[in-house]
Amino acid sequence: MVSRIIPVAPFDLVIFGATGDLAQRKILPALFRRFCAGQIPDGTRITGCARSELSDAQFRALLNTALSEAQDEPRPDDRDLVAFLQIISYVPLDAVGETGWAALCDYLAGSSGERVRVFYFSVGPGLFGPLAERLHSYDLTTEATRIVVEKPFGHDLASARDLNRTLASHFDESQIYRIDHYLGKETVQNLMAVRFGNMLFEPLWNSQYVDHIQITVAETVGVAGREDYYERSGAMRDMMQNHLMQLLCLIAMEPPAKFDPDAVRDEKLKVIRALDPVEPYHIVRGQYACPPGQVGDDLTYRETVKNQRSSTESYIAFKAHISNWRWAGTPFYLRTGKRLKARSSVINVLFKDAPHSIFGEEAGRHANHLKIRLQPNEGITLSVTIKEPGPGGMRLMDVPLDMSFAEALGSNGGDRADAYERLIMDVVRGNQTLFMRGDEVEAAWGWTDPIIAGWQARGDVPKPYESGSTGPGDADLLMRRDQREWRGINP
Repeated sequence: MVSRIIPVAPFDLVIFGATGDLAQRKILPALFRRFCAGQIPDGTRITGCARSELSDAQFRALLNTALSEAQDEPRPDDRDLVAFLQIISYVPLDAVGETGWAALCDYLAGSSGERVRVFYFSVGPGLFGPLAERLHSYDLTTEATRIVVEKPFGHDLASARDLNRTLASHFDESQIYRIDHYLGKETVQNLMAVRFGNMLFEPLWNSQYVDHIQITVAETVGVAGREDYYERSGAMRDMMQNHLMQLLCLIAMEPPAKFDPDAVRDEKLKVIRALDPVEPYHIVRGQYACPPGQVGDDLTYRETVKNQRSSTESYIAFKAHISNWRWAGTPFYLRTGKRLKARSSVINVLFKDAPHSIFGEEAGRHANHLKIRLQPNEGITLSVTIKEPGPGGMRLMDVPLDMSFAEALGSNGGDRADAYERLIMDVVRGNQTLFMRGDEVEAAWGWTDPIIAGWQARGDVPKPYESGSTGPGDADLLMRRDQREWRGINP
């Protein structure tokens, strides 16, 4: 199966922070792959901006190295690479000063007001305001201008509101694209296709048939390289408030009237506003430590951040409830953590047992289970109950109906597209479906802030857990109190 390439008109894309890790490791390689796929047309211009004093040739050499060393990528074809580098230019620029802005104006001058002009803010949120103000003061915006801002979208509700006000003072909401790369994953988008495109699932997608839902995002890496940021944020702000919240919204939302950006985001917003406050005894926070006796690079969290009294969580799990007709009484269990046993992002939908078993107690308990794998092995597995082969009576067993996207769609299937590829091209096309709206971000912080304030007021200390484990033991107790258990964390 071959992916369908949706053509776009030539466009201008300016990346602020172009020499940074995100631009070099994700954004520019994603653009190169779209170029190789034939989706970036002739006449398109891509401009990198940063404080470093580099010429076009020096920036292209830097990008050449980044593309050649990109992980999990074959060496780029020399002809494609040369052609791509020809559409790349560089302008030294100071986001908080005046240096370079006149040169950027000269570079973009002469393009039609109807030509799409994308400004990608691949910088810290402290620079969003100054960049927005200078784009406005230097008259670099047109009706076809779009800006892309990376997370974090604030540190709490107050800062998120301030950031939204700053952006809204210079741009219309339809021009602001708050990017969350999780929403660009093929399987995340398939949540909507599975739910709303299959009569098999939607009638069962409610509290009458679903026992509970688990959402797990596990990482094997620690916080090295992000120590300062992570110590200020923790797992709740870094992952739960955005990535896992978005997954929760997609799995729980009502069918929108149509597949339209605002219709989809309206339904997601309703989910956030229907979330109940989380009770303290339904929250587990953890902090990774070394396995006993292990030394070397595998440092504890506190050793990595150089703070032996740190109370920042590298793991969090909690039980949430959504107060609406569809989900009343159905618990949602969410967990995420660093230095766990495997890298895995999975949504598990556990259906209820049959109301009456005709096979007797010896057949055991069996219930259907839908497993949606987001990474690293994207796919969907549905567990169904069948008779165990062989003589000796009616013995039941569960078997998986498994669809791996890599196998089902082939090597050229849609799973080959990186999340950033899809999202950047959605910006160019003007499709905001997979981007967060300002009121959605504020609603998420409005629900998150009281949880954080609660454990700070109580002086809660995260529970230690061993690196390479599934997290603190208290997270297992959280499930056992409800006579349930976490599904395994597997690659």
